[in-house]
Amino acid sequence: MKAKILIVDDDSDIVTMLEDRLQASDYGTVAAQDGVQALELIEQEAPHLMLLDLDMPRLTGLEVLKRLPKVRPAEDLPVIVMTAHGSIEAAVEAMKGGAYDFLTKPLDKDHLLLVISKALERDSLKRQVACLKSEVDSRYTSIIGTSPNIRTVMESAQRAARSDVGVLLLGESGTGKELFARSIHQWSPRCANPLVVINCVALTETLLENELFGHERGAFTGADRLQKGKLEMADGGTVFLDEIGDMPLPLQAKLLRVLQDREFHRVGGTRLVSVNIRVIAATNRDLKQAVKTGRFREDLFFRLNVITLTLPPLRERPDDLPLLAKFFLNRHAKEAKRPGMLFSPEAMKVMTHYAWPGNIRELDNVIARAVILSPTDTIEPDLLALDSGGLSRPESLTYISLPYHQSMEEHSRRIIDQALKYAEGNQTKAAERLRLQRTYLARLIKQQKLKQEGL
Repeated sequence: MKAKILIVDDDSDIVTMLEDRLQASDYGTVAAQDGVQALELIEQEAPHLMLLDLDMPRLTGLEVLKRLPKVRPAEDLPVIVMTAHGSIEAAVEAMKGGAYDFLTKPLDKDHLLLVISKALERDSLKRQVACLKSEVDSRYTSIIGTSPNIRTVMESAQRAARSDVGVLLLGESGTGKELFARSIHQWSPRCANPLVVINCVALTETLLENELFGHERGAFTGADRLQKGKLEMADGGTVFLDEIGDMPLPLQAKLLRVLQDREFHRVGGTRLVSVNIRVIAATNRDLKQAVKTGRFREDLFFRLNVITLTLPPLRERPDDLPLLAKFFLNRHAKEAKRPGMLFSPEAMKVMTHYAWPGNIRELDNVIARAVILSPTDTIEPDLLALDSGGLSRPESLTYISLPYHQSMEEHSRRIIDQALKYAEGNQTKAAERLRLQRTYLARLIKQQKLKQEGL
């Protein structure tokens, strides 16, 4: 998307001259003849930069700078003031008031374009830093693994990164979908621009809509100024839509419009906002099944499902477990200021034989806990608190005092409950974990329900 520059000057000849020069350099332009109109256009047009004359009727340039924070954050709009040779003091005052730079009239074309380029470049860097501060932390690093299945996915991700098409990441919770999304962005030509992460399940529908699209001033109670959404913040970069399978249906329709046309309306707005973004989406849900049941739009699914990468669960890449365990141990030991920690051979054996239903995220948490609780520099199996079945230990085993058949039924119920819990209610995934046919698992669940109801 080309940068849009707001020209504010009461001299129509200067405005025309600046419009011609900027449009010839592939900038978009809008113009205001006084300060009042300038503040209105800042809200309506959301320019990327403002060229502001200081000596104007109704509102001077300095008064515009003072009122600007009420309309839009000052750091969100670079301002270059224009002044005559005899008003350098006023230009200095404008710089103190938040202006990026000043130019003296008559304007030199080359110097004008250079200052504009530098101001927009600095603004772009500030946006990237803001995104990095809010989204990136030390947990994210390069993908770890040498097993054939993870290498195959990684090679496909690297090939997909070179293009600009959408990528859909599938896999169980905790398999590293966000890490892959970040890696695809870093491998892509968009790597110099922001990667913006949006969690589609963490917010209510209303808050998520505002998070995505932003809002206009007055859109709702408390909206006292224009706010850009994350889609707009990611302009030129990548948007990662995490847990896309949980996005409410009304927002799915609006997202489809963005993917098709690369434009949208802010909440409470009427003007179209254009963005140049690449979309990576991720989910642990079966989107095909969600389409069949009407919980996910079929047209959106086809838009997202251009390149699909399925990340293997940790139990299917056992050769990578020692590498991952060592990485997490080193990181958590460093954070705890306990360098030199290691796993006993028995602890490594227990981890190798564990099924890891929570995948890499569970491994990370288990090791973090063990580092904190370990009385020595060697982590022993008991500190890992794992059992060989890969499921959490039941709270108690009091049912073993029941008659044999009743005890077995209670044990079966607990195992099924645990499997459904880890599969987030998905019977197909729970059946796979228990090595059962889905129809048989459904019959067992139905039988248990009937017994509980006394039928």
